[in-house]
Amino acid sequence: MSEMTYRPLGKCGTKVSMFSLGGWATFGEKVTDKTVARDIIYYAYDNGINFFDMADVYAGGKSEEMMGNVLKEFPRHRLVLSSKAYWPASEDINDRGLSRKHLMESVEKSLKRIGTEYLDIYFCHRFDEETPLEETARAMDDLIHQGKVLYWGTSEWTGQQLKEVSEICDRKNLYRPQVEQPMYNLIERTKFETDIMPVAIQLGMGVVTYSPLASGLLTGKYDNGIPQASRLAKFNGIKNIFYKEENLNKIRKFKKLANEIGYNRTQLSIAWAAAQLGVSSVILGASSLKQIEENFEALNIEITDEINKKLRSLFPRKKDQKY
Repeated sequence: MSEMTYRPLGKCGTKVSMFSLGGWATFGEKVTDKTVARDIIYYAYDNGINFFDMADVYAGGKSEEMMGNVLKEFPRHRLVLSSKAYWPASEDINDRGLSRKHLMESVEKSLKRIGTEYLDIYFCHRFDEETPLEETARAMDDLIHQGKVLYWGTSEWTGQQLKEVSEICDRKNLYRPQVEQPMYNLIERTKFETDIMPVAIQLGMGVVTYSPLASGLLTGKYDNGIPQASRLAKFNGIKNIFYKEENLNKIRKFKKLANEIGYNRTQLSIAWAAAQLGVSSVILGASSLKQIEENFEALNIEITDEINKKLRSLFPRKKDQKY
């Protein structure tokens, strides 16, 4: 297997592994066996992953706890740990959003669950229409000055929102967000390639992408319908984005192309996402040791100009794509 490579988060000195491991819909939810979790995380770490992505709402905080219990066994300086805040963490009216109160309280809870003194990256999990941007930016700047956060980032913000907050930070002499986390895969290309990536490069931001397999659609898992207990069976929002006959037809053709290259659709999808301009790291999800071992075979795939052209032709961008 080829060795892991490391990339900077845009124009900053910290480097993250090309593949990273995330906790959404796996640890503390689908993966409840501590031994299985430990095997997955150890495999990732032993094979070069240094970036581990979490969030306060993943499995109601259990994901942070489960991952943190294993991650504390590694030297802290060798890890890049992230978490997020925005979505409601309880029924309390203030336990949500990007207000100063919520961010200051949420980071303390995440640090305790993970078992670390600081987060390398703290993401604003979505844009908050109800909180002034300067309030959010100043709270993040304060967390950095307090040493609880090293860099702050955004997730699923628009290019215009990134520009606006960066302008505020420049005017007020605050730390800018350094990294954006968007969805990006062969099916979901439009927003990243036309809106996020150009702005991120302009601002010197890194980009860590999630859902390289389109919640499993690109693997062929849904070729013949939606299995019970699958992600698309559970998350209607994701199903409405991806589960369309035109996508399924393309994915069946994708199988032939992957076979010609000598890998499966899972591995080719991951390798393609990691090879695209502006991508610092691709966040992987795994619920078994077998899955992450399969994913890591993507390290061996070289996305040539010819392969990239074929894939982009098979999965063209759509002007009216919903996200």
